Amino acid sequence: MKRWILASAVLALAACASPSDSEGTAAKQAPAVDTSRRVLAEEEPGRIVVDFKDGTTEAEFDAWEAEWGIDLRFNSEEGKRTGVTIAQGVGDVDAVLARILQNPAVESAEPLRVYSVPPGEEALVELDSSLEDDSQDGYTPNDPDYPKQWNLRMIHMPSAWKESRGKGVVVAVLDTGIAYEDHDDFKQVPDLKGAKFKKGYDFVNDDEHANDDHGHGTHVAGTIAQATNNGQGVAGVAFEATLMPVKVLNHFGSGTSADIAEAIRFAADNGANVINMSLGGGGYSKVMADAVEYARKKGVTVVAAAGNAGRSRVEFPAAYPGAVAVAAVGPGGSRAPYSSYGKELDIAAPGGDKRQGDAGGILQNTIDPRDPSRSVYAAYQGTSMATPHVAAVAALLYAEGASGPDEVEKALYAGAKRMGEQAWTEEYGHGLLDAQASLNALGGGASRWPSMWWALALLALVLLTIRGRERPGYLNVLARPSFLVPLVLATVGVFFARSWFGGASGAAGDVVDAAYLPIPDWQRIIFGRGKTANPLFYSSLIPLLLSFLAIKFKGLRSAIGGLALGFAGFLVYAAWSKAPALAWMPFHFLALPWLVVNTFICLIIARAMLRKETAA
Repeated sequence: MKRWILASAVLALAACASPSDSEGTAAKQAPAVDTSRRVLAEEEPGRIVVDFKDGTTEAEFDAWEAEWGIDLRFNSEEGKRTGVTIAQGVGDVDAVLARILQNPAVESAEPLRVYSVPPGEEALVELDSSLEDDSQDGYTPNDPDYPKQWNLRMIHMPSAWKESRGKGVVVAVLDTGIAYEDHDDFKQVPDLKGAKFKKGYDFVNDDEHANDDHGHGTHVAGTIAQATNNGQGVAGVAFEATLMPVKVLNHFGSGTSADIAEAIRFAADNGANVINMSLGGGGYSKVMADAVEYARKKGVTVVAAAGNAGRSRVEFPAAYPGAVAVAAVGPGGSRAPYSSYGKELDIAAPGGDKRQGDAGGILQNTIDPRDPSRSVYAAYQGTSMATPHVAAVAALLYAEGASGPDEVEKALYAGAKRMGEQAWTEEYGHGLLDAQASLNALGGGASRWPSMWWALALLALVLLTIRGRERPGYLNVLARPSFLVPLVLATVGVFFARSWFGGASGAAGDVVDAAYLPIPDWQRIIFGRGKTANPLFYSSLIPLLLSFLAIKFKGLRSAIGGLALGFAGFLVYAAWSKAPALAWMPFHFLALPWLVVNTFICLIIARAMLRKETAA
């Protein structure tokens, strides 16, 4: 259904830039988007949003409408599930809200919030081809305009891509939509062909086609997961991640707090690991704050733009406690003059600065706002452009095993480059985003080795349980490649696979990704990177099943023994380090005993295989 509330209440982009289009290396300025209908008040008179608890029925809505003397309507089709409703034409707003808030079925109620686009954001009208790729090491994509993407080299993406590219992670982009499909008059932009998408929703028009009619959302999405190494255009940070297009802003770059709150819950309920919100404004909204908290409790990392007012106040939703607030820096690494800052700030990332020259913007493929079917390459600046860098690096961290928002944020902040002597400042938060350092802080390749050390420690424990005269036979088995190779594959994987074969794509790329991971983490390739680990892989099941083969194929005993010992090392390190959330577990605390018990089973299998091999 077509909603009646959009003409009256707006929530604006924190970084809505007017795009410039380019053909080849030249660029021509596109006309500015019409802003004449933007509403600049912080509240829409006579309109309120009421968020009911889940399970409230329409019959109850009808009864309360009569009691309160208002006309309630669901904010969207999703509102029937989430309980978010809108009332318009309310006379005495304060008196009505006082009555509504006394109802125990109401989670929150408030005036419908509206936000304005901060001034000072402009598209850059020319692109300077003199900014070349200066990376000496790491993965370099073949996209022809990649050398102009100073922003990716600033956060050390060439080396980070050797570790992670975001495979299996879902990033929801709450924005003006994405030019992700050919539908009616909408066309997919060429440089997103080959990118992965997950079904989203259009909260502006209440349908399932979250297409972009503005350009901002497509630009943001490109920074996150633009098709990369395809010989065309530009690159994206987490180019193997999956994008979920969620349209909350109309073709003027504006929308309602109710739409955004619903969209946050929608993304959290439909498989998103990360939510990017390159939007914002002024007033606090409890409905939105509750939605951010809801997403975080479901294991979703929420990333939002700090704002473009250039003042010491982080805007909402970035200022909510559950969100990662992102400031912007220019090519020189200093805070961009438009970027807001303050006590709620968490981190800074490349957002562009036109004072550095026309090449100082963030370049991506998007649409011409005059014609959504026309593709352009545009350089934008704003905290909107900084935010997707952080969201995309969060996706890289999830792909490498981060278990939730706490671990993601810890790695982001630990890896950030300090901008001064203090660990945190109001202008840069914890510092400037560094993808490679954040992966190292999470563990990246280095985190694999503790699994190996644990496996070797457990091997020593096994040897202590063996009678002295039998130990020489065991040591002979332990030196065999048939024992050592499965041990390495189960604990650290082929850790050099991406360094040597990082350019592989398609089926070959999938093989490289699988080989790079320890065998228990192959569940990421098979099931995708969810918020929980698959307990069948984080268990003794694989070594146990293979041990039955040793009954007939005795030559497999040393290999199965090495594999079982490797699994034991992996599981005990997982238990010791963080005890990840496991799927199908009714309580999180059961993960630890599950891992410990399965570690002992793996040790029993390893010892049995080795004893039979030495006895043969």
